[in-house]
Amino acid sequence: MSWLTRLRPKLSFLQKRDTPDNLWHKCKSCGQMIFRKEFVENLSVCPRCEHHERIGPTERFDQVFDSPYERLAVPSAPEDPLKFRDQKRYTDRIKAARAATGEPEAFALAKGSIAGTEAVVGVQNFAFMGGSMGVGVGEAFVAGALAALAARTPYIVFTAAGGARMQEGILSLMQMPRSTVAIAELNEAGLPYIVVLTDPTTGGVTASYAMLGDVQIAEPNALIGFAGQRVIENTIREKLPEGFQRAEYLLEHGMIDMVTHRRDLRDTLGRLIGMLAGAKAAA
Repeated sequence: MSWLTRLRPKLSFLQKRDTPDNLWHKCKSCGQMIFRKEFVENLSVCPRCEHHERIGPTERFDQVFDSPYERLAVPSAPEDPLKFRDQKRYTDRIKAARAATGEPEAFALAKGSIAGTEAVVGVQNFAFMGGSMGVGVGEAFVAGALAALAARTPYIVFTAAGGARMQEGILSLMQMPRSTVAIAELNEAGLPYIVVLTDPTTGGVTASYAMLGDVQIAEPNALIGFAGQRVIENTIREKLPEGFQRAEYLLEHGMIDMVTHRRDLRDTLGRLIGMLAGAKAAA
């Protein structure tokens, strides 16, 4: 019998402590283990590599608005207009997404002040079926535009999507012209429309309301594009440059206006809507 075996009964009073599973966060970019409290305090940005983690509507609203703010109801929409089924029923996928995120759709709305200026903010939630654009997202986007028109405030949208929702077919694609008309109404009313492109913003969302802002802002290293890089390379038979479809590349080539770190986003938006609201009203 070894000395450790003889000693073990005497150490029985030492109980194993339970360690919370969510005490640490592993950065998806550099692999750094970060104390979760520190990670949240840093606005879900890795302090080592500055990777901006994807966040949901609640975190986004908390970071952007002066407190308090008001969540706006998202209009209901037909849940399964095409009776679509692949490996699972479409209705089952929606139920699973709602249970996982606590949100009714992939687009959430809220109204409040940003640096003292009232605004309506829409946030696309990538955790809800990849932020895919369906009828529900289109209804929510238009509802946000109508709320901004009614309150005579700027409309700010945070995009994050994998594109149109295939389970709704052509109905999902119809949300592109619908959102474009809503933006035109904001322009006619002289109300600012600002887009913040987050990782990732692709597909039909990029081809519509994501690229129609008065000001186009992006978070660092956000993936922004229409078709995927491999699809483009296979189509043109050429290798794309390093960093293609990333926020910094788009800024360098004039596709967006600025790349803004998350810690500076609230102040930047506050200055922009303050200036644009006054300028458009005067015009």
